[in-house]
Amino acid sequence: MSDTSQPLQSVKVWDLPTRLFHWTLVALMISQWLTAENSDTMTYHLWGGYTILTLVLFRLIWGFVGSDTVRFGQFVRGPAAAIDYVKALLRGETPLYLGHNPAGGWSILAMLALLLVQAGTGLFANDDIMIEGPLYGWVSKSTSDWLTSIHGLNFNLLLLVIAVHIAAALFYLFVKRENLIHPMLSGLKHLPAGSFGAPPRIVSAWLGLAVLAVAAVAVWLLVR
Repeated sequence: MSDTSQPLQSVKVWDLPTRLFHWTLVALMISQWLTAENSDTMTYHLWGGYTILTLVLFRLIWGFVGSDTVRFGQFVRGPAAAIDYVKALLRGETPLYLGHNPAGGWSILAMLALLLVQAGTGLFANDDIMIEGPLYGWVSKSTSDWLTSIHGLNFNLLLLVIAVHIAAALFYLFVKRENLIHPMLSGLKHLPAGSFGAPPRIVSAWLGLAVLAVAAVAVWLLVR
C-alpha cells in the first residue's frame, strides 16, 4: 500500500507497445471465445489466431529488446523469490516493484506459454466440417484430431490463468489499494517520492512497431 504521508511522483513504467499488446490481446481472447463455437465464424477465429500468434512472438522478442520493465531479465526471478513475495503479502506487506512482481512474472510466462500452445495447435487443428488450420496437411488426420483436442483443453487452462490474473488485479485494487489497471492504460504509476531508484528506461515505440513487423512477417511466412 502506498504511503499517503509522502508526496506522490508519476513514473512511467509501461511503454506504449506493451500497453497496446495487453489490451489488444484482451479483445482478441474475447473474440476467439465467441467465434470458436460456430462454423460460420471460424474464418474470423483463424485470423484471430494468426494475430494472437503474431502478438506472442512480438512479446517474446520484446522481452529482450523492450523497456526495462518488460524485459524477462528484469522480472523473471527464481521460485524462491516468488514464494518470498507471496509470504510478504500474507504478512500484510506489499513490496514495491515498478514492473511485474516475482509472482506476477511467473504468471506472465505461464500465459505466454499457454498462448503459444493455443496458437500453435490451432495451426494444425480441424473442425471435422469445413475448416482446417493452415498446417493441417503437415500431419496425419489422427494427429490433427489430437492437436485439436489439446487446443480445446489448453483454452480451458488459459481461462483459468486469465481468471487468476483478473482476481489478482482485483485483490490489489480492493485489498492492497494499489491500482494495477490504470498504469496499463496510462503507462504511469503514482508512487511515493524516494520509494524507488532511477526510473526504468523506456524505449521508443518505433522499435516496437519494427518488432511487430518482424513477428507479422514470420507468421505470414509460416501460414501462407
